[in-house]
Amino acid sequence: MKAIILLASLFFACTQRSTDPVMLTNPNASGNDYTFLSIGDSYTIGESVDASDRWSVQLAGLLRKQGVDIADPDIIAKTGWTTAELQEAIQQSGNQKKYDFVSLLIGVNNQYRGQSQDRYRAEFRKLVQTAINFAGGKAGRVLVLSIPDWGVSPFAAGRDRPKIATEIDAFNAIAEDECRKMAIAYVDITPLSRQAAGDASQFASDGLHYSGKQMRQWAETALPVARTLLTN
Repeated sequence: MKAIILLASLFFACTQRSTDPVMLTNPNASGNDYTFLSIGDSYTIGESVDASDRWSVQLAGLLRKQGVDIADPDIIAKTGWTTAELQEAIQQSGNQKKYDFVSLLIGVNNQYRGQSQDRYRAEFRKLVQTAINFAGGKAGRVLVLSIPDWGVSPFAAGRDRPKIATEIDAFNAIAEDECRKMAIAYVDITPLSRQAAGDASQFASDGLHYSGKQMRQWAETALPVARTLLTN
């Protein structure tokens, strides 16, 4: 029972430990043609995986292999954050930098905590505007990823998986709709996460978060969209 509680706190933590950094910066970013900011929650910070396995770090590496000289990302993300907590953390970070490219992946904790879809829509909209501001006002340099489905994880055994899937689909529909309204690129990685069901290699050692192998697929799916945004 204690192990289950611990796993839940890793993914769905409600508070931030004071010793954890709000923002992770890449000190070598000035040597690249493009800078990159990635914001979100556990899926962005890469809970229970190596830093090199984070999906946005893998995306940057794939872009460089295709000749797009982009730095590894600065990251503002933490396990357990909702949309409101991410927005608050961004403000606390004091980050005033402008970036050539910004990614956003957020919402799983809104769903898990049973927050309303209306609240998610309003707070997600504000976060997208924040991402646009980080991108120097360029909506065409912002990329949003859909929320993966944690209901297929080993941790979710015994839970109402169809209900989790339905709720995540509803939150993703809101995100996609808001992105459409604001001319923001939206990449749907949720089907990839669902294909991971039953494959232990697709999950991190905690049985809840996704492994670098799964996040590689997210990066590969986002790659052509990100390349187009940066080179057009």
